[in-house]
Amino acid sequence: MANTGSVRVRLAPSPTGTLHIGTARTAVFNWLFAQRHGGQFLLRIEDTDRERSKPEFTANILEGLQWLGLAWDGEPVVQSERIGAHRAAIGQLLASGHAYRCYASEAELQEMRERQAAGNKPPRYDNRHRDLTPDQEQAYIAEGRQATVRFRIDDAASIGWTDLVRGPMRWAGADLGGDMVIARRAPAATIGDPLYNLVVVVDDAAMAISHVIRGEDHIANTAKQILLYEALGLAMPVFAHTPLILNKEGKKLSKRDGVTSVADFRAQGYSAAALANYMTLLGWSPPEGMGERFCLGEAAAMFDFDRVNKAGARFDWDKLNWLNGQVLHDLEPGQLLDQLQPLWAGEGWLDQAQDQEDQVWRESLCALIGPSLVTLRDGLDQARPFFRRPELSEAALVQLQTAGAQDALQALLALLVDGPLTLEQAQELLAKAVTAAGVKKGVLMKSLRAALLGSLQGPDLLSTWLLLQPSGEAAARIRRSL
Repeated sequence: MANTGSVRVRLAPSPTGTLHIGTARTAVFNWLFAQRHGGQFLLRIEDTDRERSKPEFTANILEGLQWLGLAWDGEPVVQSERIGAHRAAIGQLLASGHAYRCYASEAELQEMRERQAAGNKPPRYDNRHRDLTPDQEQAYIAEGRQATVRFRIDDAASIGWTDLVRGPMRWAGADLGGDMVIARRAPAATIGDPLYNLVVVVDDAAMAISHVIRGEDHIANTAKQILLYEALGLAMPVFAHTPLILNKEGKKLSKRDGVTSVADFRAQGYSAAALANYMTLLGWSPPEGMGERFCLGEAAAMFDFDRVNKAGARFDWDKLNWLNGQVLHDLEPGQLLDQLQPLWAGEGWLDQAQDQEDQVWRESLCALIGPSLVTLRDGLDQARPFFRRPELSEAALVQLQTAGAQDALQALLALLVDGPLTLEQAQELLAKAVTAAGVKKGVLMKSLRAALLGSLQGPDLLSTWLLLQPSGEAAARIRRSL
């Protein structure tokens, strides 16, 4: 392993989509490892796919990382701005004989693939232009053909490395699909757009990356990239290939499984702390005694790859929901209000001008509903009856028509006065109303809940009443139900 005092890791997302949960988990592992060893966590935007890369996706990725608390060191490197260095490396490989120009047309390559498929053989380039003579090359140029640049891969090569997650790894050159394209088609004597495996190697070396931490779907790329490191004479990083995130059927998590982007999780009301906590558990087993709930700083103090699993990590919605609920339950009412107010404002529930009385009332509402929240979106549903008078459910209507219900509510309404009530005053009014109506207390309590919330389920009834009382809304709702 490289000297842990000089740990430099990177996240290299492609801005062709929003920040995916898999990329975010990779970011978490990189960040934790850098923090554990006092190193640096760098960011590189791999935007060389010109057609699909969009500035709004870059903005989404940066915002998602910041929201999760994954601060990076220095300015992000923009890959497309380094195309000169990439082309220079390709020129070096051409000059050294490690690479060559291939003039095979797309039609010829397609015919080759179809023939291989017909013979039940895996697709691979047959290296047909590896050893063109100068005359053959000139003949293709005279035809007006453009050339890709291919990197030579010896079928007899054996590529090995020690992976921090998987231990000793060995890959045969014959299994890498033939000579690899490292630059797209371009006119003779020019070099086309450099491709992924080449630019990653050049950029990681330029950024002095000590450890490349990424998903196991990159293992075949790693074998190819090691050959490029060697051919270019560049220092080799240490590799760690983390397990994929799987759905409950054991398949790679996809959009069909529901939300997969960090922005989607955020929109559904998951907190950054819970999501970061949960992503850490997707493939990493905390030490005994640590438990499954922690902040990123606590995980960083314990994180290393000896506890990262080889097997895929199954996404468990129940565990994420439990973690998120725990995070929300621990918030003080004022802290919860800070997170819920933007959602409430989005519904048009809040006045622009807010006085201290409003603040106290909203914090009291957060104290009431907070213990039952799983996501922040639940804070919309559970707060709605306090901002908008609810319709009466069928069960509430049935309750309001039971024997004694109307008499009990009429008796309570007759005792109500304007303004706030204390808990003791509310309990005293209930006792007087029960006596006046000649009903059991349970009849009044269930009927009052139906009147105030339009439902027979909800938060603590007396606290609900006390919140609705000062504005006169409690009396209005009781009056409506009579």
